[in-house]
Amino acid sequence: MMTRAILIWLALLAVAIVNGGLRESVLVPWLGRGLAQAASTVLLSGFIAVIAWFAMPWIAPRSAEEAWAVGFGWVTLTLAFEFLGGHFLFGKSWTELAVDYNVLAGRIWVLVLVVTLLAPVIAFTKGSRVNL
Repeated sequence: MMTRAILIWLALLAVAIVNGGLRESVLVPWLGRGLAQAASTVLLSGFIAVIAWFAMPWIAPRSAEEAWAVGFGWVTLTLAFEFLGGHFLFGKSWTELAVDYNVLAGRIWVLVLVVTLLAPVIAFTKGSRVNL
């Protein structure tokens, strides 16, 4: 199950990278940085929810606890990529990386983490039965 969950997380990562490219090339020039980041966050959250809904039957958790494990795993991988990859691969400072998590400054990136955590559980408990 966890191997399939990690494969789906890699697909989520690819979608997030494409979403970031769309944000920078289309949304920022059109909406400005602040609105573009918010729109991109909402858009990515929607993609994550849809992908989780369709992927959960393939991932096949047998219980709500396993669905929670998928969500926690996805959040852990996301945070590891964001912070470790952002710092060591892309050369961003820890302070730069933490900016997206400042809700008081209007940054709503944490919505992506909340959706990433809850989407597998909701898809499991609400009965996503799509066969892939």
